[in-house]
Formats: sequence, structure tokens, C-alpha cells
Amino acid sequence: MIVLLVLCTSLAVWGQEPWVLNGEVDDFHIDSHSESESQRFPRQAVVLPRSDSKPQVTDFIVKSTIFSRYAFTAVSCTMINRAYRPKDAVFQMQIPAAAFISNFTMIIGKKVHQSEVTGKTKKSKEKQKEHSGKNENIDSEVEIFTVTVNLPARTKGLFLLTYEELLERRLGKYTHVISVRPKQIIPKLLVEIHLTEHSGITFLEVAPLKRSKQISRSTAVKASPPPFTNIDQTKTTAHIRFAPTIRQQAGIAENGVLGDFIMRYDVNRELGVGDIQVQNGYFVHYFAPKDLPPVPKNVVFVIDTSGSMVGKKIKQTKDALFTILNDLRPTDHFNIINFSNHVKVWQRGKLVPVTREILRDARKYIYLMSPSGGTNINDAIQTGSKLLKDYIAQQDKAVRTVSLIIFLTDGRPTIAEVRPHKILRNTKEAIENQFCLFSLGIGRDVDYRLLERMSLENCGVMRRIYEDSDASAQLKGFYDEIGTPLLSDIRVDYSEDAVEYVTQNFFTNYFNGSELVIAGKLANDTVDNLHVQVTASTSDKHLMLETNMIINDTRKSSNSTKGKSNDAKLIQRAWSYLTIKELLRSRLKSDSSKEKEILSDKARNLSLEYHFVTPLTSLNVKSSDEQINGSTENAMNVPEVKDERVQSLHRISKPDSTSLRKKKKTVVVSKTSADGDPHFVADFPFSKLSVCFNIDGEPGNILRLVSDHENSGVTVNGQLIGAPAPPNGHKKQRTYFSAVTIIVSKPWRSYIEITPRKVIFDSRDRFILSCDKTIELESEGLVVSVTAKSKVTVTIQDYISFVILVHQYKNPASYQRDHLGFYILNSKGLSPRAHGLLGQFLYSDVKIIETSTNTTGSASQQNQTGAMSQGSEGPKELTIMLNIKDRFVPVVKKQRRIYNGQHQVDCWFAKNNAAKLIDGSYKDYLVSHLFETTTGNPNEL
Repeated sequence: MIVLLVLCTSLAVWGQEPWVLNGEVDDFHIDSHSESESQRFPRQAVVLPRSDSKPQVTDFIVKSTIFSRYAFTAVSCTMINRAYRPKDAVFQMQIPAAAFISNFTMIIGKKVHQSEVTGKTKKSKEKQKEHSGKNENIDSEVEIFTVTVNLPARTKGLFLLTYEELLERRLGKYTHVISVRPKQIIPKLLVEIHLTEHSGITFLEVAPLKRSKQISRSTAVKASPPPFTNIDQTKTTAHIRFAPTIRQQAGIAENGVLGDFIMRYDVNRELGVGDIQVQNGYFVHYFAPKDLPPVPKNVVFVIDTSGSMVGKKIKQTKDALFTILNDLRPTDHFNIINFSNHVKVWQRGKLVPVTREILRDARKYIYLMSPSGGTNINDAIQTGSKLLKDYIAQQDKAVRTVSLIIFLTDGRPTIAEVRPHKILRNTKEAIENQFCLFSLGIGRDVDYRLLERMSLENCGVMRRIYEDSDASAQLKGFYDEIGTPLLSDIRVDYSEDAVEYVTQNFFTNYFNGSELVIAGKLANDTVDNLHVQVTASTSDKHLMLETNMIINDTRKSSNSTKGKSNDAKLIQRAWSYLTIKELLRSRLKSDSSKEKEILSDKARNLSLEYHFVTPLTSLNVKSSDEQINGSTENAMNVPEVKDERVQSLHRISKPDSTSLRKKKKTVVVSKTSADGDPHFVADFPFSKLSVCFNIDGEPGNILRLVSDHENSGVTVNGQLIGAPAPPNGHKKQRTYFSAVTIIVSKPWRSYIEITPRKVIFDSRDRFILSCDKTIELESEGLVVSVTAKSKVTVTIQDYISFVILVHQYKNPASYQRDHLGFYILNSKGLSPRAHGLLGQFLYSDVKIIETSTNTTGSASQQNQTGAMSQGSEGPKELTIMLNIKDRFVPVVKKQRRIYNGQHQVDCWFAKNNAAKLIDGSYKDYLVSHLFETTTGNPNEL
């Protein structure tokens, strides 16, 4: 059997779990005699197929289940080869580009061919290049999945395809599209949608069938649903069924290409923190407030008027701009730039207000734009960015506005700078995170990958505009999506102890009709409450929204009904869907090959865990009677992902390489440490010796361990906790480290707080990791790796590493306290000016000196050694001194046990709170709070 799988554009695919597949196979088992009499083909119309005809489709069934915006779609198609020789059966399905295929299964005769998701090999990447040319002719909002199989004579074939997607809200509506293109008039055709939204359905419509390639999302005109469509709706549910008979199909399209079956809906929402769905330890948070006043915007239109825009393109662009100008508000300011070989600015050096006279002049300028010359993309973006930045700098900072560039082109750069990587770099440097860039590409000659990266790297999105009769409407529709900003600088925070990980939770802007979506994972199953806080800026004030959500009740109610088990899985899959999308977007934006590799590994691992076919995994199909090593070679060719788009119109400001994964790392034993009571050890490898000392601080004291804030940007502090001394001990009280904080100020400010129970990582986003679970978090050069109930390893830019041992007691005695040990694993990245109780020794030179004391009490040097002297003088006349920075410190030989007693260190012990050993007094190393970085070097005081 020959199986050919071809994916014409990028696919992100998920693996089907058994509970889904088994259920859908039962649902899709079709009895060819089960149709009612009214649906049977009339006797006089029966046409017997010729023996050489292609396989006939007997049924085509699509069933979608939508729960809280997450859609699971299953497709079943049965074909029969009635010929007396094998025939090629072609199964083809058009799916939304944002969807992830989760399973594909074929049942040919009595053989089951099940798909399997595996990591993509280099060979498949080479095959991918061979098919890269096919992508240019494919719609960016849809993909075509095609399977060609050699169907034996007189045999039936069943094709089962499943795909999933999180529906995106645009223009105030969620749109679910199902392609109905069996390409034959068939006995049984069924499209069925089950919709559940617990917050309540406020709007629902089924649009007429659409046959063009582009998925229409316009809701301007309410139209009737396709004939033969039944809609049953309640307050929170809807059931839609489209089942045309053979005669009815022929009345719609004789070739069997009926078109897109489109359902649009919206849900009830209020001005609060949004809708939060929590199930099985995962949650998805939807935030789309209403009834807010628009924020004034500053917009610069940058329009391509090169020679390739001549004709229909420039006419449609002008028509759209005329309409857009009418929608500008009196509080908005704007300007127009057009470019070809050179860049022309309508109003030089300024943005102008919206008045009747100015709009009239703008229309005249647009009308007179004439296409000619090449395409100077780089200079056009530079000019528009400078114009907008200069205007922003002159405005009153107290006035809240949203600034953006709308950039439109139909071609690739041909003038001045034409190298994509240079244009990307120049664009990012010109914009400097001060506003967002939204790109539109017209036609098939555009470098869409360049436009997409330009927008993603500058908090915008890219859209394709198609050269058909409604291109003007497409342009206007895109502007409508971003034309009404309602909020800026939106941040969503959750209670520290409740959440282990969340996706992007900071957004530059929120536009009317869109939605901000955040997915997260709860810290553990015992969490009862989830505190949610949303902060943002409106047009005239600062907004703060808060709520406390009872989690256990939500979890119990979601599982109380047997029928809801599938819904619970959908919430978890929605979490994985958003996480993978975020990793793929970050991968697309990255310029570093190393970072791309890290992001690829994380996305691949998560894809394999949830059985998703992504650009980094492959879909293999094998027969039920084939052995594992006999599975068919991967024939699915998945080009570079083109679906790494923004989920909503907002800025991607989360660290690009942030993700979580379980992992263990081998730790090399480090002697430079502070552990136990605490006992300090400083290692001097060049002198081949170690020095140890104690610090008898008070409970609550915070000690500076490492201070290199001005150079490497790293500071480490440790807080002491008190405990009674063990019975018969010589001390009244012992102290231990109860918390260690690591503050990193470069490339930006990050805080890591470690306690015996949890790790809090606070940078652009906040993460809470349990010390009881093995997991790793990585974000822009910072890696926090937790080994369950053992240690936490923090690595900074690969050249600085700290290990914090976690000492926990199951049944602690009265004198035992959970505490931490601090170890410097790698100090190469710390500067020679590093200081602190441990940091000051990293670059120091020390010597051991034997001295004898005369009757006057003066010391005279007798011997210099790196080991204990065995001289002939009596012990009362011989003293061992440590020479450090021209200071002489009396020391004695001792042993220390580190790493929970697993290793023994021979060291020279300095008494009296390390007097003379350390610069200044130990009190000079006390700081006021755990995150303080300003204490100076005691040696310089």
C-alpha cells in the first residue's frame, strides 16, 4: 500500500487520545442503508459507476464540540472502490491555519492504519524544502490536508481526521469555520456543532456558505444560514445541524464543493477580571472588558506606491483609506507616508488632528498617489518611526494615547537595504518598544515571513490581503480590529502560592472586539483560592480589577457529571495549545541559533507529550499488522511554521525563551559555600587550600553573600532564622538560612527568592515553583532548575551558577528548622570587584604562614607553607597565620562536611566571626531587606 500525506502549508498537530478516537469511530460508523426514505437517492436517478471510475464518497461527516472557545473537530469520510482493480482514493480537508491536527486514522478494508507523532528528522526538513514552493499559492487562514491511498478493488476505506483550535475573538465575535468540500454529491452529508459557554451566549449566527478561499469574518450584514440548517439554542448551549439531502446538495453546488460552513457567536461579559475556566489543575483566563471609552490614538499610515501597485491594488488601497479616514475620531492624530524608490511624507515633521479641512486634504493626497519605481521598505519604516517617536516625545506624558504604524506593501524590498535581517534589526532599533507595527501584505509576491517578524518583534500582527473583489473590505476590516484601543499596559497577576506557571500575562494594548487569553497551571491540587488582579490604563485613569475565585468548587462541579470528562481535557489541551503557540512565536522572532534550538526542543517536547504534529514533529501512519520498525516512512511534509501569529492584538512582552520542563542536571561539588549553622567555606584553588569561618548572627539578620551589582549585575542575600541548640550543646541558639535571594540587574531586573518550600522567580513575569517537584524554568539567559526536595540550581548567562541545597525535615525535633545551604558553583561571570561574605574571596590570593612569638609578643616569620608545619618548636611558641590582603589571621586546622555530609573538606578555620579575615566587620554585611543591592564594599568604607 502506498500512502502519501501532503500538507500544503504549515501544520501544528495534536495527538488524539483514546477516549476521543474510540468515541468518534463509534459515532462515525455509517450504515449505508440507514438514511430515511426522504433522503434516499430516487430510483430513476441511480447511476451505476463504471468499472474504471474513481472511488465514490458514501458519507462525509463533521462533528465539532466547542467548550469555552476551544473547538474539537472530528471528520469522517468513507470511500468505496467499486472497480475491479486498485484505485487512488484522495481524502482532502481544508482546515483553519490556527488549528492543530490531533489524529489521522485510516481503516482500509479490515486493516487499521493509526497515526503516530514523532520528532522530525533532518531528512524530513530536507523534504520540506522540496515542497516549500507550494506555500505561495495557499491561503494564510486555511491549510489543505491531503491523503492519497491506493484503495484495493471492491474495498471500502474510512478516513478519520481530528483537529483542535482555540477560537480567536475578532470584531466582537468568535468564528468557527468548517470546510464542506467533498467534491462529490454524496448520499450522507452531515455537519454538526455542539457549543457550550457557561458564561452565556449573547449572539449566535450561521452565515451563508462561502466558497472563496479566504475565511470571511465580517459581521456587518446579518444573513440567513444555509438552507436545511437546524439551530437549537439555550442560554448556555447551542446545537447546529446541517444535513442536506442529495437533491439539496445538487441545488447548492453540482460539483460537491459547497464551501465554508461558518458559525459566529459571542458570550456574556462584564467589566471584571474576565472569564476563568479551571479544571483538573489547569486554567484558561479570557479577558475582554466592555463599555470602556476609546483611548486616543496616534497612527502613521505607510503605503507602498511602487510600480507593482498599479491598477487594481492601488485603487482598492485608496478606497480603503478613504473609508478609514472617515472612522478616525476627533481625538486621534495621524499622518500618511507613501514610498517607492523614495519616501514621501504628507505632513512633514508632525501628526495632525482630525478636522474636516485636514481630512479633505488627506483625501486629495491619497487620490493623487501614483505607483512607480521600486520598493524601499527599510527607509519607509525608518521615516515613519522617527516621525511617530518625535511626536510622542513632544506630548504631555499625563495624556494617555496609543501609537501605531499601519504598514502596507505588495512586494519584497528592492531598493536601498534589501537584506531581511538588516531590515528587521533596523526596524526594531527605530521603534524602540515605543509603539506597535501592524503589517499588511497584498498579493502573492510579498515576503510574508519578513512582514510577520517585523510585526511580532514590535507588538503587532501581520495579515494577508487578497487581490479579489473585496480587498478594500479586507483592509477596512483589519483597521476595524485595531481602530479602537480601550486599554494600554495591561498586566494580569495571580496569587503566588496558587499558580505554578502562566503564559504571557502582560499586554501593550487591548482593542475593542478582541480578547486577551492567558493559560496557566495550578501549583498543586490543594489550592482552594485563586486571587486574580488586573491592572491597566484607560483613556483617563488607572484601572485595577480584583477577585478571589474558589477553585475546588469549580473543579468538583466540572467533574461531578460524567459527561463533562471530555470538557475537562479540553481545558488542559487549551493550556498546551497556547504554550506551544507561544514557543513557536518566540522561535520565529529569535535571531540566535542557540536560542532557536532551545525553543525548538521545548516546543517539540510539549508537542510530543500532547501528541501534536507541529513544524517540529512528524505524523507517521502504520498498519495494525506492521511491527514498530516496519512503520511507513514519514511522508508528511510540514514547511516552516507560518502560524506563529499573535493570539490577540497585543504585544508579546513575555521573555522569548520562557518555558517549563522536567529535567535533572549533574552538579559538580563546590566548596565555596555557606551551609548549616551557618558554616562558611571559601575555596582558594590556586593556593590549594580552603578557609572556613562562622558568622553568629541574630535571627532575622540578612547577610550579603555576593555583591557584584555594578559589574555583572548579580547580588545574593541570605536571611537567618533561629533555632534552639540541641541538648547538651555549647550554644544557646543556632541560626540557619531560611531564604536566599538572587537579584540580577542585567539585561533587565530579575528577582529569585528561594525558601525551603518554594522558588519565586519575578522578572517580566512571575513564576512560583514548588521545591517538592523536579522542574526547570528558563527565561532569557536565566535558568532555575529544581530537583525535588534536594536543591535549586540558578544559572545566569551560562557563566555564573549557584546551588541552593534544600534541607527539609519530615518530623522535625524542636531544635530543627527547614533551611538552605548556598554554594557557588561557577563564578567565571563575576567580576574581580565582586564582594560579599563569600564573593570577596573569589579572586583573592592567600598564604599559610607559621610564626613564633617572643617574650615581647612580636611575631617573627619562621616558615611559609600551604600545609600544617611539623617544626620542632613547642605548640605554645608556634602560631599558624593566614596572610590575606596583608592581614594576618590566626587559623587552626578543621574539617567541614558539605552537601548534606556527602563530602568532607579540610580547611583552615578563622575564629571570632571571621575578624580580620573578611573586609571590615560582619555587621558591615548586614542589609535592610532581601532585595537590597546598594551596600558598598566594606574594604572601601
